[in-house]
Amino acid sequence: MAEREKVLVFCSRGSDYRTRHVMNDLKTIMPHSRGESKMSKKTSITMINEIASMAKCTKCIYFESRKKKDVYMWLTNVEDGPSVKFLVHNIHTMEELRLTGNCLKASRPVLSFGSEFDVQPSSRVIKELLKQTFATPNHHPRSQPFIDHIFSFSMTPDGKIWFRNFQVVDEKMELQEIGPRMVLEIATVFAGSFEGAVLYENPNYVNPNAVRRQMKLAQRNKYVNRKMTEEGRKEKDEKLQQIKLPDLVGEEFDTNRKVTDEKALEIMKAIDTKLARPKKSKTKKARLG
Repeated sequence: MAEREKVLVFCSRGSDYRTRHVMNDLKTIMPHSRGESKMSKKTSITMINEIASMAKCTKCIYFESRKKKDVYMWLTNVEDGPSVKFLVHNIHTMEELRLTGNCLKASRPVLSFGSEFDVQPSSRVIKELLKQTFATPNHHPRSQPFIDHIFSFSMTPDGKIWFRNFQVVDEKMELQEIGPRMVLEIATVFAGSFEGAVLYENPNYVNPNAVRRQMKLAQRNKYVNRKMTEEGRKEKDEKLQQIKLPDLVGEEFDTNRKVTDEKALEIMKAIDTKLARPKKSKTKKARLG
């Protein structure tokens, strides 16, 4: 990388606070970065090439916000391409995490890549683009001649890149996380800058709109199933009410049944005479006393 190379880092209008904070964190830990005012969503995304060339930037990191729910990150080589489109998950800023790690503001980082980046040609292209974008050029005017933190990039089998920033505590290579952290899901790799032929398309990538649509369909089916269950329960209750079941309790405890047993008749007669006796009132008892 040339000594004077710069990276343009900015976002679109309508970005949420988390996206803006992680963008500012990247500007802080990348001394060779340069900011720009937010770009309107109505402007064509290819206009970023002209904005970057006017700012004398060779690379660009652009955060595109859609529907105030989804955040995409474009990583591109402005001059000749290629460019990569990521869907950003699990954004955590430095202020939010408040981790114990710390480093000099303008120090140069060491970039660490997992062995998964050397498996496929597409991952090798992404690795080279990440290296050229996040690595601070040697002897850059804004950088300091110190190396005290590491940018870690690791890839999962489903095409998601985990980004972490660690402090190198001592010579024993003990690490403490500084932040920020985020997960980048690979969507598409283009041959040009924000345009061109599609070099790679992640087969595991699912559009967030399709995910939300599936969730709505599942909720709708859940509502329909609940209503069908309620109707079936009502029909079952109506059928049970129409069936006349034998009254076993009434047969056992029928008081109108004729009693023929002599002992039972004597007990009934004693109960009736006891009930027929007049009860003495409490007032009479008090007067007699």
